[in-house]
Amino acid sequence: MSRDLLDRIDQRTRLAGHNRLALLLFRLGTRQLFGVNVFKVQEVLQRPALFRLPQLPAAFAGAADVRGRTVPVLDLARAIGHLSDTGEPRYLVVTEFNRSVQGFLVSGVERIVNIAVADIHPPPELGSENNYLTAVTRHQGELIQLIDVESVLAESAPRETDALPLAPISVPANVQREVLVVDDSRVARNRIRWVLEQLGLSATLLSDGRQALDHLQQIAQSGTRPQERYAMVISDIEMPAMDGYTLTTEIRRDPMLNDMFVLLHTSLSGVFNQAMVERVGADDFVPKYSERELADRITTRLAALA
Repeated sequence: MSRDLLDRIDQRTRLAGHNRLALLLFRLGTRQLFGVNVFKVQEVLQRPALFRLPQLPAAFAGAADVRGRTVPVLDLARAIGHLSDTGEPRYLVVTEFNRSVQGFLVSGVERIVNIAVADIHPPPELGSENNYLTAVTRHQGELIQLIDVESVLAESAPRETDALPLAPISVPANVQREVLVVDDSRVARNRIRWVLEQLGLSATLLSDGRQALDHLQQIAQSGTRPQERYAMVISDIEMPAMDGYTLTTEIRRDPMLNDMFVLLHTSLSGVFNQAMVERVGADDFVPKYSERELADRITTRLAALA
């Protein structure tokens, strides 16, 4: 099951930039299907033996030896408060994102499906900050809930920012001090906003590419150039409704928006990212999360406007 399933992941990189998303589907001890972007998945294994490491946060189930590498492991059902009725999880999904490798225990792994991003929707508003869903969709009549693994990891293993403190930057009066931030992850939006506030800038926060494109076009149609409001757009790549690659492409196609500065900011690893950034016409790219590196790119952009 695992080898055949994961052998197909490399083929899915061809979906990048076509506003489609490949999801690895799994279960957490109930009938509910969950999904995660296959670009974040390195491999799926039968549950290995776990051992304790004294430095691991209490939320972790332990660590596993995966091909000679020590990988911290989270029981995903417990981490999100999802009650299982099938006993101990049987599989380990090894993931890489945000410049780190970690494993998630799940009860069952189903298959990889290819979903049009237009069919992926923001989750229902539950009025809780501890909502670990980043999107929902359907496949063959079944509801699929996409888990915000970035938020799960951030809650389970809080980290200090790597750039305390950031000095405010000097911005001339004629230079915009506002940045449009587009990301479906609550954790990501808050971290980017923190960087901007440290630099003395403000942010407008949106959760998907379609919202961002509509927002920019509405500003333009009102008679105001969006470039006069926003110094730049910082956008995630994987998002519901419209991904960051497509958002960038649409910005470049629109005569009212095409000279906006777009920085793509993603948790995904892989050499294909840089090629896709150039292909869609983004101005810059930085992997998550390095507050210092992100701040340096923002500062460089503001200096160019001065």
